[in-house]
Amino acid sequence: MLEFDGLVKAYGDNRVLDGVGFTVAPGQMFGFCGSNGAGKTTTMRIAMGLARADAGQVRWQGTALTEATRRRIGYMPEERGLYPKMKVVEQLVYFARLHGLGSAEAKAAAEHWTERLGLAEKRDQRVEKLSLGNQQRVQLAAALVSRPDVLILDEPFSGLDPVGVDSLADALLEQCHRGVPVVFSSHQLDLVERLCDAVGILARGRIVASGTVSELRAAEAGRQLRVVVPDAPAGWAGAVPGVRVVSEQRGDTVLELAPGTDDQAVLAAALATGRVTHFAWREPTLVELFRGAVSDRAVAA
Repeated sequence: MLEFDGLVKAYGDNRVLDGVGFTVAPGQMFGFCGSNGAGKTTTMRIAMGLARADAGQVRWQGTALTEATRRRIGYMPEERGLYPKMKVVEQLVYFARLHGLGSAEAKAAAEHWTERLGLAEKRDQRVEKLSLGNQQRVQLAAALVSRPDVLILDEPFSGLDPVGVDSLADALLEQCHRGVPVVFSSHQLDLVERLCDAVGILARGRIVASGTVSELRAAEAGRQLRVVVPDAPAGWAGAVPGVRVVSEQRGDTVLELAPGTDDQAVLAAALATGRVTHFAWREPTLVELFRGAVSDRAVAA
């Protein structure tokens, strides 16, 4: 179990982290989400010993992280930490050796990950000659090449094309299947929603929502209803008591129901205007959940 427990970090009067805590189970993929400046990178840097927490602790298997245990973490910083003059395969062998692999094992791992991440034809090129997307793939390979026990990745999908995204997603799922806890931050919430077992949303240095996407949705359940009546006149739902129209476009209407409002009364009103082709509670997307969680009112609560 990877545990982030009560992390606090301040730079002068700027309190970057204010009691951040979450856990990632073996084989779980955890999406760490937040606006720019929310504290995601600082949290990851503390885990890797690149910044010191004012309070709190990061633990792996119940023990505080040390220099030795950090060698078993595959880490990808948001800023590229590569040597531009080195060839791709030489660089990967170097990083694998730093993490404790023997020479033959490091070379085999480097060959595997260049092939796995679509870098085989670039293996003998210097990193500075690669496109930004391919440099990102090399950075990812460097995090994976040592067969780590834990993965901590800061914006790993940034700059990747759809093929690169799919390749990385498959590689991360493969790591989860062998029991590795994976933490990654991303602004691409559609990917987080698709890939992650659990999500933590960070705002102003605090975790304001956490759990599976289903659990976060359950907290919002029963609030919005989608009704499609192709021939309905505009504004038909506005007259229904306890209903607020969220959006309305060409007969496709999203409604928010006040507590105690009878959805069957809404259905009856819709049927009175024409043929209803869709009537269901609407599940919010992760983007909508994120917006609600980081709103000023939610953060202040």
